[in-house]
Order: sequence, then structure tokens, then C-alpha cells
Amino acid sequence: MHLFPIVNFMGFDFDLAAIFAILVSCVITFVVARLAVRNLSVDNPSKMQNFMEWVTEFIHSTIASSMPVHKVRPYLALGMTLIMFIFISNLLGLPFLVVTDAHHPIAWLGITQEYLDSHGGSAHIAWWKSPTADLAVTSGLALVVFVLVHFLGLKTNRKHYLKHYLHPYPVFLPVNIIETFAKPLTLSLRLFANIYAGEVLISTILMMGFGGIPFMIAWQGFSIFVGAIQAFLFTVLTMVYISQATVHEEHEEH
Repeated sequence: MHLFPIVNFMGFDFDLAAIFAILVSCVITFVVARLAVRNLSVDNPSKMQNFMEWVTEFIHSTIASSMPVHKVRPYLALGMTLIMFIFISNLLGLPFLVVTDAHHPIAWLGITQEYLDSHGGSAHIAWWKSPTADLAVTSGLALVVFVLVHFLGLKTNRKHYLKHYLHPYPVFLPVNIIETFAKPLTLSLRLFANIYAGEVLISTILMMGFGGIPFMIAWQGFSIFVGAIQAFLFTVLTMVYISQATVHEEHEEH
């Protein structure tokens, strides 16, 4: 397995490969969004505009499946940002693999002589990976969703939101609290596990040399599908959790 460059600063470990990839993901997401709204036209829309209109309609319909249609608009930008950023992040590690070899100890990367001796005298340092292949990144995304869901629940539907912890009976309070904390945990682990497993498999295929090229091509195509599904699931579950916290009372009335 490759080593990732970890830098310790003020007691915190920073994965440089993940940080580089996150910055690139943010830039690509912003550029795509900016290009999509440039030179908008009703009479002669560009291919990019048509594609983004389709994506917007798709996200709108997805969100509407979890909450009343008139509640969708405030969360449409959030849904678009989540699915674009996560999908782009999922794919970043697929076509690129920047690896350098270290044959001498590097203190700031934690590469010791003992490590080199046990790995044939060299260490393979990977400077690039999908951000979502890092548990810290997916946990951060899940934490943002966790805070947002509870903030919106307390702000827009406080009475019902607090009451649901005692549903159906007060004795279920501990169970409902556990369920609340389990949601972001499953969000982060599901996304991380799928993308990390894909990158581990890619690393394994690369060890096969030229003989692994057909497998690499097949897996690259399948990985795009997996990346899209995981981005979709994360976005859908986020909207479901927001709906449960903010508009569940309306659903009960219907």
C-alpha cells in the first residue's frame, strides 16, 4: 500500500493528498456551476445549459420525493452543490495516481529507517486520491449535514422536532437519540467505504502491470457508476433527514 503525506501541525494530522484533492474538487465544482449559468438563453440554450437544466430538474424531483413540492426550492441549491461536489470528489482519484518513491528517512512525513528496512528500502508516497476516500472528509460532510438538519429542525419546526424524540412513547427517548447519531455515522461510513475500496482495488490492479489494463478500464467505468450512485444516495438521505426534521408534521396531517 502507498503512504499518504501526513503533516502534524499543532497536534493535528493533515493529509496533504486529501487537502490538495479537496481544493481541486471545490475549484472544479465552482467552475462547472459558473459555466452552467454563463450566457443563459431561452431561444438558443447551449449544451451545458440543457444538461444543467436536466440535472436541476432531476434534483428537484429527487427532493420533492421526500418533502412537499412547495418546500423544495430553499434546498435545491444545497442538493445541487452536494451531488456535484461529492460526484466530482469520488472521481478525482480514478484517472490520476501521483506516486513518488522515498529511499531515505523523511521525518516530517513519518518515514523512518525502520519502515524503509521493512519495505525493501523504499516508501511509495501517494500525493493524490479521491477526497471521499478519506474518512475525515466524509465525516466532515456528514457533520455539516448533522448540524444543518438539527438547526433547521429547531428553527422551523421546534415543537414537533423536539416532540419526535419521545415518539411513540417517552421510553423510546434513548433509542431515538441513538438513531439521531447513527444517521451521520452511516452517511460518512457508506460513502468512505465504497470509494476507499475502489481505490484499494485500483492500487492492486496497478501492481499487475500491463496485464491489468483491461481490468483497469472495466473498473474505471464501473467506478464512475459507483461514484454517481454514492453522490446520489448522500444527497437523497440528506434531504430525507431535513424533511423529517422540518416538514414531518405536515406529512402526518396529510
